[in-house]
Amino acid sequence: GNIKPEARDAVMRDLQAHFRPEFLNRLDETILFKPLTMDNIGHIVDLQMKDLNRRLADKDLTISLSDLAKSYIIEHSYDPVYGARPLKRFIQKNVETLAARLILSGNVGEGENIEINVQGGNLVASTVKPA
Repeated sequence: GNIKPEARDAVMRDLQAHFRPEFLNRLDETILFKPLTMDNIGHIVDLQMKDLNRRLADKDLTISLSDLAKSYIIEHSYDPVYGARPLKRFIQKNVETLAARLILSGNVGEGENIEINVQGGNLVASTVKPA
């Protein structure tokens, strides 16, 4: 959605009250945005997983999330203040690490899918043989 002119004016007044004109003059542009919603974060999870699959393609591997795992990731990484950055870090720390450990264990064969699910309140990774 669009930012209302009243909101933009209020933000500009706050900026002028807190920063010197010399500093504000050095800024090329002030961009206002609305916080991401849980639905937005869900779409970003999909994009991050597509990127991860692209990186795994040269190893002939794929990775997927169960619906429960996707909900878990959204719930544990959503932060309306910081946007998608905590989500990206969460996926790197939790999903990519699980996948990497499984690959390094030698338990993932060519063409297999790494499935991320939730078990016992934690994310877990397992392999799914190709059909």
